[in-house]
Amino acid sequence: MQTTLVMKLQIEDQRTIASVQKDFAEHFPFLKIEFFSKSHRAGKGTSKAYMRDTSLRISDCRSKHLNGELEIQPGMTVTELEQRLHDEFGLNVQVFRKSGKLWLETTATDSWTLGAQNTQGEELDHVNISSRRDEVDYHEQE
Repeated sequence: MQTTLVMKLQIEDQRTIASVQKDFAEHFPFLKIEFFSKSHRAGKGTSKAYMRDTSLRISDCRSKHLNGELEIQPGMTVTELEQRLHDEFGLNVQVFRKSGKLWLETTATDSWTLGAQNTQGEELDHVNISSRRDEVDYHEQE
């Protein structure tokens, strides 16, 4: 399901975190971005204690109040996306990838492209669905 279209993410003070997350998820359904009050180092995660509530407005979460549009392509790496959101808009974000029922921080794979991360999340989701079906079939045979 890898998307090939360029996404244009609107970053405006009046938008909520949830609305930005929704737009991102429409292009990368097996990824999500979380917003934090504190930045992180490359390859390191950020404590959940610093995660911003999704009802907050973007204006409450950033140090640079420039509104604009960020073009996001599937070939962009996670590191690039996180760095650009920080440098251009003063936002501290981390990308998470779906792994079955869990969302994992991509810190160990930040050098992967968003497209590759999304594809990996989709594959893990299908494996999880298949194993649940097998589980149900097995129990039905007992």
